[in-house]
Amino acid sequence: MTEANVSSSFFSMGLSTYKVPKKLFATNREKLRRKFAEANSESSAKEKQSQQQQRVICYIEGGNADTRNDSDHEPIFRQESFFHYLFGVKEPDFKGCIDLSTGHTILFMPRLPQEYAIVMGKVKQPDEFCVEYDVDEVKYTDEVEEYLMQLCFTEGGDREEVGLKILLLQGTNSDSSKEYKPPTFSNKKLAKYTDTAILFPILVECRVTKSSFELDLMRHCSEITSLAHVFTMKNTKPGMMEYQSESLFKHYAYYNFGSRHVGYTSICGCGPNGAVLHYGHAGAPNDRHIQDGDMCLMDMGAEYFCYGSDVTCSYPSNGKFTDIQKIVYEGVLNAQRSVYSMLKPGVCWLHCHKAAEEEIIKALIKLGVIVNGSTSVKDLVEMRLGATFMPHGLGHFIGIDTHDVGGYLPGHQQRMSQNGLRSLRTCRILEKDMVLTVEPGLYFIEHLVNEALGEKSNLKKYLNEEKVRSLLSFGGVRLEDVVAITKDGFENYTICPRTINEVEMVMSGGKWPPVTDVDPSLMRTRLTNTCTPLTTYV
Repeated sequence: MTEANVSSSFFSMGLSTYKVPKKLFATNREKLRRKFAEANSESSAKEKQSQQQQRVICYIEGGNADTRNDSDHEPIFRQESFFHYLFGVKEPDFKGCIDLSTGHTILFMPRLPQEYAIVMGKVKQPDEFCVEYDVDEVKYTDEVEEYLMQLCFTEGGDREEVGLKILLLQGTNSDSSKEYKPPTFSNKKLAKYTDTAILFPILVECRVTKSSFELDLMRHCSEITSLAHVFTMKNTKPGMMEYQSESLFKHYAYYNFGSRHVGYTSICGCGPNGAVLHYGHAGAPNDRHIQDGDMCLMDMGAEYFCYGSDVTCSYPSNGKFTDIQKIVYEGVLNAQRSVYSMLKPGVCWLHCHKAAEEEIIKALIKLGVIVNGSTSVKDLVEMRLGATFMPHGLGHFIGIDTHDVGGYLPGHQQRMSQNGLRSLRTCRILEKDMVLTVEPGLYFIEHLVNEALGEKSNLKKYLNEEKVRSLLSFGGVRLEDVVAITKDGFENYTICPRTINEVEMVMSGGKWPPVTDVDPSLMRTRLTNTCTPLTTYV
């Protein structure tokens, strides 16, 4: 059972697993109140006077328990992300209410029948949840509408209507294009008090930058993810199936660190499968037989209390890079290094993406795939040649969701339309306490190569067709780290082997982490720190 009792100030999975402070969620609620107040301060004088006369309530609903199709099988529940951000509640079917003036916080729990205890265990009472989740009150969900209606009027015999605004969450996730739909009420009288325009952009912006509690938790998630990747790297061999590598990662993260969930479907693409960006789906369930010499692209991330990591390692199945593999790999690693030389507040993410593309193109020139003649690498970037070989964006925000919210909000650079650039999950200017992935890649994708070699393509003249077609079975290389922007630079939370020598050393049985960091430019600041989970050598 998750460790969180009356006397504890944290959540954990017991033993020596990471302790998540309950203050994390109280801090998030306070941040919402502060951001709402800041938004009000920018309103017109007339709006400000009206808002000051109103009581403003944020009402949000958590995820619901569900079953698989028409069966009674319940998949493991994972909380809705906005609700988790504010309350940290693990159980389904909860709702929550925050008074944005006072901070008074109420949870509403489902009223479960006593028979529930037979199948699912003890039925907790409101006072128990009140202590567990450190809120002011806990009521039942069948009391929500009555409670909200009571707020609309003064108490006593002569009940008069008072100013009340109930903020509901509604908006479109710019990353998925899916809409977050607001809750509905059976009591239609509540409709006059609700607002669906204010809350979404404010709460999304809250999640873009992380608190110190969130940063500590996300650093931990990336460190245990790194450790699980090293374990997988050491034990992946020719002759195995891709899914066996996936199982190694999941076992290590769960068994050692209590990470029951992964943040997304694991991608274990070996050989040509490494060129399938989101390989591992139901139709291609990491089921290839790994061949000697395959380049293996392993994209997996542990999740702990709904916060996650997203890390990719690429390495040859037999532990030794060929000359071609070295050129491709070094090109991708150089792309990371180039981006890392830029990362700090005030830098545009779009410029980082283009810097990565430059290094990818340089590697392709070295391979003989691109023949640029007198055309500069920067010109080739602007012609979008890099998108043929790196069709995705440089990275994304990460937090409670792997592809976290806030990439495109009003007042910031909007999505671009050019090849490759339209795949950028954000174009924002970097700010302190943003957490993002940096994941350049180089892939040989037949569909994109055919397009670039088409008769009407303006890119064809820069490609050595024979050379590029000879590499269509190569697959791809991606290197992905999780980084946090600091006041004057960044910290790399990922602590994986990255240089060719490091990878070959680990795959030949060498210990990790190393005694010294041979590549400080990667900013793996805790690589040799004895306070990390890496104190146990893999």
